[in-house]
Amino acid sequence: MSGLKSPPRFSADWLRHRFADDKGFDSPVEEGIPTGPLRPAAVLVPIVLREPEPTLLLTRRTDHLHHHPGQVSFPGGRVEAQDTSPIETALRETEEEISLARHHVELLGCLPQYRTGTGFDVTPVVGLVTPPFELSPDAFEVAEVFEVPLSFLLDEANHQLHRVEVRGKLREYYAMPYGDYFIWGATAGMIVSLYRFFHR
Repeated sequence: MSGLKSPPRFSADWLRHRFADDKGFDSPVEEGIPTGPLRPAAVLVPIVLREPEPTLLLTRRTDHLHHHPGQVSFPGGRVEAQDTSPIETALRETEEEISLARHHVELLGCLPQYRTGTGFDVTPVVGLVTPPFELSPDAFEVAEVFEVPLSFLLDEANHQLHRVEVRGKLREYYAMPYGDYFIWGATAGMIVSLYRFFHR
């Protein structure tokens, strides 16, 4: 039809449309998943509607934390007894870690569960975040908050596959170096999951 144009890729309308058109797809699988019950957790995958293009908001964890110290991660954490859903967990943890209020987040949906070698069963909750907003990171948990262009992270050419020997076994993991940041492990795996969602 003349006069009608499809929304540009990664625009808010395009992102909303993709999540409305939900279809199944395969999420990356980490090697070395422990046997037995995994600890439920959830993270927020915050897509910030910047101009001229959206970004993905990430944090760098402080070096003294027990789980994944110093690593790049999404805001989130384990499910607590008072949480009514993984979405509630992701929003609560985001408020606690970086003070991003939930009214700034437009929920789009959830990616498939991501199970980690450290024993967590993570629900990635995807949401749009519209500026302006102010952040106040929890100094105990968060060393830094930063943003990376969504187009960079969703470019398959930037998805590196690394190998490391763990207890005599060779294991593979995704990594996406960006400037001084080394995005890898579960966070990179969930970004690959987001990539697969948009290309399913």
